[in-house]
This record gives sequence, C-alpha cells and structure tokens, in this order.
Amino acid sequence: MDVGDKRIGMAISDALGWTAQGIETLTRRDNQSDLDIIQDILDRYKPRKIVIGLPKNMNGSIGPQGEKVIAFADRLKSCFNVEIVFWDERLTTVSAHKAMLEADMSRKKRKQKADQVAAVLILQSYLDYLNR
Repeated sequence: MDVGDKRIGMAISDALGWTAQGIETLTRRDNQSDLDIIQDILDRYKPRKIVIGLPKNMNGSIGPQGEKVIAFADRLKSCFNVEIVFWDERLTTVSAHKAMLEADMSRKKRKQKADQVAAVLILQSYLDYLNR
C-alpha cells in the first residue's frame, strides 16, 4: 500500500511472490469507510501480509507523514489479523511519475494512477529484496 491523505494505492503480488501488479486506488473518505473497503479487498485477495510504504526523510528519520502512516497501520493491525511490514518508500512517488512520463501518459491519467504505480514500486522493491 501507498498510503496518502487523499488516496491509498494498492498492489498485490503473484502467487509465487515475484511480481507486483496494481489492483486499485482507494479514494479516502473516513476511517470506517476506508476500513470497510480494505476488508473487502482482504477478503477478495487473502494476502498473508500487507506491505506499507513508510515515507522517511532523506536522512532516514520519520516525519509527520510517516507518523500518519504508522497510525494508519496501527488501525489496520487492530482491525485485521494480518502481518504488516513497513518498507522504505523514499522517492517512489517521484519514480512513479517518472515512469508514467516515460510511458507518455496524460497528466489526468498520471494523477489517477500515481498512487497505484507507487504501490507497485513499493511492493516490487520488497519482493526483489525477498527474492535476492
């Protein structure tokens, strides 16, 4: 997951844990609505763990957005019986926008897909780490 204030980008891996694919972007409304939609997604895909991108400052410290993501993960832990793993997401949104620009994607489509692409990059980085 790429957790933001307005949207949550989501991706899932293949059964072998080699590749990440984007599944959807949740437009955030309120905590209960967000959790209800996440419950539906968990029921549909049955993941063993959730990898959440943790935004860090360039010096490695956790800033205000990182604190929000940790608080969101704590809510997930209290509601769902699934392991949560934090993964450093520094520069993934920048990389997502760069990849979409290179693919000549329109500005409107980039805005719609940025969070999902960032979630794919976060998960793929985690999978690559596991498969080394």
